[in-house]
Amino acid sequence: MSTAAPALPPLHRLPVTPAQPPHPTTLPDGTPAWLVTRYHDVRQTLTDPRFTRGDLATVGTPGGGADVSSNPASMFNQDGPEHRRLRSTVQRAFTARAIAGWQPWVAEGVQQAVDALAAGGTPADLVTAFTRPVPFAVTSRLMGLDGDGPDHLDEQRLRRWTRAILADGTPADGGDAADGALDPAEALAECAAYTGELIARRRHHPGEDLVSRLVQAADQDGGVPEESLVYLVCGLTASGNESVTGALGNALVYLLGERPEDWPRLADPDTTERVTERLLHFIPLGDDEATTRRVTEPVDLGGVHIPAGAVLAVSLGSANRDAAVFPDGLDAGLDHPLPAPTLAFSAGPHYCLGAWRMRLEMRESLRRLATALPGLRLATPVDRLTWQLGTTTRSPAQLPVTW
Repeated sequence: MSTAAPALPPLHRLPVTPAQPPHPTTLPDGTPAWLVTRYHDVRQTLTDPRFTRGDLATVGTPGGGADVSSNPASMFNQDGPEHRRLRSTVQRAFTARAIAGWQPWVAEGVQQAVDALAAGGTPADLVTAFTRPVPFAVTSRLMGLDGDGPDHLDEQRLRRWTRAILADGTPADGGDAADGALDPAEALAECAAYTGELIARRRHHPGEDLVSRLVQAADQDGGVPEESLVYLVCGLTASGNESVTGALGNALVYLLGERPEDWPRLADPDTTERVTERLLHFIPLGDDEATTRRVTEPVDLGGVHIPAGAVLAVSLGSANRDAAVFPDGLDAGLDHPLPAPTLAFSAGPHYCLGAWRMRLEMRESLRRLATALPGLRLATPVDRLTWQLGTTTRSPAQLPVTW
């Protein structure tokens, strides 16, 4: 991923379009659309079946956008019976019992990273020492890719695939030498080939990992195309890993940069749980929090008539900062509960499958870091940070700290 000069604001200070009634706009590729920004209007578009996603894979962004949002095999781009079938299959793998069973070793992995960080002493870079290693360790164990056999996946390879799946088409200035040169088509083909072979092995030799659970559920349910299953596993592995890295890094930029006096309070589990929800709600993962929907029939949305066939540009960032619903904003009491459910993970049939993981890793990471290192502080001002660019997420390239 490329790095750029510190001209961009941190994501918690990213300007968003104020919440207002739906009104005409134009998407980056020239497509006419209606911009939807108010919380209740956005929630309606995400939950009402009259607003669909299925035919919009290549609409909105020049060049087709990130593979995760433009690939027809992605569950993100499916609606109707096919989407419900695939979604139902996935939810069978993410049972409450399974998630409860994963929590102890997630906590253990986070604690190991905290201990290693503390033992290494200062100065330290939280990106290389924490925000990348923690999600990768969880991904590897969750998907059963942490052994020495043919399933083994190293971090550099996963980062290459992630860059290809989440690439947003922005030019790369310089780059991260650890990632190597990127050919997106080659990286995507490599990811698909690896995942296809992984699925085949898990069919014959299932384990307790998530890939095995997904394969078993898909085979028992039937009707799930192999291409969709491959893309699902590849996406959960790559984009899930990067999303946690970004969310955790951006949260630490805000906490250590603007709320250092509150940092020691995060050692309390109840405080951390409320803080986590607030941070995930107000701090986006990237610079573009819009998604698109098409209207299948004439509808009234927030008092505005929207004709059938119209495209909507739905701003999750604006909705989550709608002052009519969230009047306190990010800078109020850090552990104040949200007055309404966050839309950071979308809503309705496309609600994020990895929301549980994001919340769990964020809670455990913040609480255990604050407990072990109550004096943790930034060693570089926020306005001098550089950012990892080139994908739909944005996070600090380095995060120098001391304690």
